[in-house]
Amino acid sequence: MGVQVLVTRLDPDLPLPKYAKGGDAGADIVSRIDVTLAPGERTLVPTGISIALPDGYVALVHPRSGLAIKHGVTMVNSPGTVDAGYRGELQIILINHDPKESVSFKRGDRIAQLVFQRVERAEFIEVQDLPG
Repeated sequence: MGVQVLVTRLDPDLPLPKYAKGGDAGADIVSRIDVTLAPGERTLVPTGISIALPDGYVALVHPRSGLAIKHGVTMVNSPGTVDAGYRGELQIILINHDPKESVSFKRGDRIAQLVFQRVERAEFIEVQDLPG
């Protein structure tokens, strides 16, 4: 059994994150709005969900490779980090790298994917010299 992630739908008509195929690492998340990105333009796209992770976990937001190869669309801060304490709406910073063509997304289109991982907390120890 995987990690339990609590999800609040801020828009009840949109689907919960879901895995497209068995064995997928990332669960698809969708756009809450219609949006068009001109060449070189970036924008913040809301997803209509908020999540709560247990302590010791992080959600990493990855771009969708199909959008990158077909349209030149990716994320500015990839992967995005959703900390366990964050409770706001997940929003994705998309950018259109295509030099000539605009790209449009409709409400409900898959725009990114969530990958969940355990994280370790570091203890920082100051030393004069690092070991070789």
